[in-house]
This record gives sequence, C-alpha cells and structure tokens, in this order.
Amino acid sequence: MSIVSDTKSRHVVALLMENTPGALSRVVGLFSQRGYNIESLNVAPTDDPTLSRLTLTTNADARLIEQLTKNLNKLIDVVKLVDLTDSAYIEREVMLVKVKASGAMRGEINRCVDIFRGQIVDLNAFLYVIQIVGTTDKLNAFLKALSDCHILEVVRSGVSAVARGDKVLSL
Repeated sequence: MSIVSDTKSRHVVALLMENTPGALSRVVGLFSQRGYNIESLNVAPTDDPTLSRLTLTTNADARLIEQLTKNLNKLIDVVKLVDLTDSAYIEREVMLVKVKASGAMRGEINRCVDIFRGQIVDLNAFLYVIQIVGTTDKLNAFLKALSDCHILEVVRSGVSAVARGDKVLSL
C-alpha cells in the first residue's frame, strides 16, 4: 500500500524549449495561472542556437508537479522536460553579496569568505562585493553566517542543474 504525501517539497525542473520570442512567457504563464511561485529561474541558449535550456525551482507537492509537467509537455515550445528531483543531480548557483566592511568586521568577513570558499571580487575602504558559488543551501548558510554584518545587496543567478551520470537532457 502506498501513501501519497501532500507536503510541498522543492523540485528542480529542467527543460529544453524553442529559442523563440514568447516561449519563456508561455512556460512561466502556466505557473502563474495556477497560482504557484517559481523560486528561481535560469534560462540560456544551448549549443544548438534554436534551443534554450530552462532550469527552474519551485515548491509544490507531487500531484501539482505531475500536473504542471503534463501541461508543460503540451506547450509547442517545450521540446523535452525532466524533473531532476527524481534522481541524483548536481546544482550550482552564483551569488554576489555587497556588504559594508570596515574595521574589525573586515577580518570576520574575510574568514567567512575563506570558510565558504568565496571570492572578494571588488572592494574599497568601506565595502566588499563577495562571490559565492555552490548549492542553494550553501548560499543560504553563507548569508546566515553574515547575519551580523550590514548586507547592502544580494544578487543570485538562480539554480543551474544537470543530472548525474549518463542521463542527459538532449534530443
């Protein structure tokens, strides 16, 4: 006997779609029509200039993901789709953080950057711009570690993800 849980969980969905005007709008429209939020969205052309790869994360239950997947597959712009959450995958996200850095805080921020294997990509007498690359959890942990600092700005790229092993999302 199987029990289906209605609890929401994070899903990482990757799809290949036609690289045409309006294609992204139609994909995003499916989520907004149903009142569901896209947590992160990353889209760029592939090695085939007629296709784009879109990676999105959302929090939804299994039933909704199944429904969204079916509806996305019906869109003429969508060539192929996979819920990466169903198997092992690698994810990375880039984050830039602008933080006030003066006095004793500079040393503390430098230690944090070293621990999280980040880079200070710009600095002046009062500010650091820090780059961190990693999983969403790592980036969130870095922000938590900087919670005593005065964070001025945070910019995140959104998740990029690929399945582990020989599983590929291609034609």
